[in-house]
Amino acid sequence: MRAMVALARHYGNGPIALSAIAQESSVPAAYLEQLLGQLRRAGLIATTRGAHGGYALAKAPGDMRVGEIYRVLEGPVAPMECVSEVETEDLCPLIDGCATRIVWLKVRDNIVEALDSTTLGDLVEQSRARRPTPLEPAAAPTG
Repeated sequence: MRAMVALARHYGNGPIALSAIAQESSVPAAYLEQLLGQLRRAGLIATTRGAHGGYALAKAPGDMRVGEIYRVLEGPVAPMECVSEVETEDLCPLIDGCATRIVWLKVRDNIVEALDSTTLGDLVEQSRARRPTPLEPAAAPTG
């Protein structure tokens, strides 16, 4: 997710090199390359080859929900298998009448709401209020 926020910070400025994304997001480059491959195959990022190539978001940060990214990298939201967003065949035999399932449904629904109501644009706005990115110059001291 940090790598996607890094890409969102630079949206519209052309592709960003893997090494720059790795540095800004504090994700090891070898691992990041695997993650970006998954996101590219899902259509969330685009790649450009060549000397000035790299990675870029496939759509505007304000149009990309955190939940889309989460599901590509982690799969369906499921704090417990019996309340997964997708049905599985291996359901607990105690599911009917389970005393704890209601709490797991609430947890899942709240996680889904948080993920799907937040965009990359929201995360960029929040992070810019805190600190400049390594790829941006720090503000000059005043006074």
